[in-house]
Amino acid sequence: REFLMKDAYSFDLDFEGARAAYNRMFVSYLRTFTRMGLQAIPMRADTGPIGGDLSHEFIILAETGESQVFCDRAYLSLDVPGANTNFSDDAEIGGIVTKWTTPYAATDEMHDEAAWEKVAEGDRLSARGIEVGHIFHFGEKYSKPMNAKVTGPDGKDHYASGGSYGIGPSRLVAAIIEASHDENGIIWPEAVAPFDIGLINMKVGDAECDRVCDELYAALTSAGKDVLYDDTDQRPGGKFATADLIGLPWQVIVGPRGVAAGEGEIKNRKSGERETLPIAEAKKRLGIAA
Repeated sequence: REFLMKDAYSFDLDFEGARAAYNRMFVSYLRTFTRMGLQAIPMRADTGPIGGDLSHEFIILAETGESQVFCDRAYLSLDVPGANTNFSDDAEIGGIVTKWTTPYAATDEMHDEAAWEKVAEGDRLSARGIEVGHIFHFGEKYSKPMNAKVTGPDGKDHYASGGSYGIGPSRLVAAIIEASHDENGIIWPEAVAPFDIGLINMKVGDAECDRVCDELYAALTSAGKDVLYDDTDQRPGGKFATADLIGLPWQVIVGPRGVAAGEGEIKNRKSGERETLPIAEAKKRLGIAA
């Protein structure tokens, strides 16, 4: 299957440096996918034609996944490293990697039935998965044949010890939708939503509704928000269905009755909660300074 990849590479003077770089990228990927609203499980994977002695695939569990995966349910409750993670501390990063690689997790190609049997039956999770990232430590596999050497601080030449790291941006869109949706449509996590807010004008052509929507649109965009403005001539039910289908994190609903009372309605797509507020209060709630 064809998909786009974002590739990164690391080169170090020795095995220890390359392994530390691999660990940093491992933890970075955990944090990156979490910020996208995804629960990615790192699984020991086949290195394939790229080769090397170590690789992990980052897998999103999904019924529509292309491969069978096996893991301990403990992964579903492991804490992802926070923003205060010290990436310059190799020991700290190495400890996080150990924590995240100790429970059993493997793709179909690397599945070990004997090791799987040692996992308590109630903790076994066999499912389909979507690969959204893959990292490799391949050491001197390429530098030796190419005679790619670097002079180190010791004045000696060293074969570069390398790694490669890839994320599939085009796959991520499908994975995010698969992981975050309901019967009405997509539920975009705020960090990756194509727009922050959907602004719904319930009666296009009504002078006051148009005025309030135009003012809100201008204020929101001035505050740095990306706004998708629905000024179509659809019926209310159609507008609500379209808004839920697109799945932006927030919806702002402006109708004649609310405008007459100086109010607007805010809906959170994820929770479904709706709140009617004075227009000025609604602006504050959406991050617009008074």
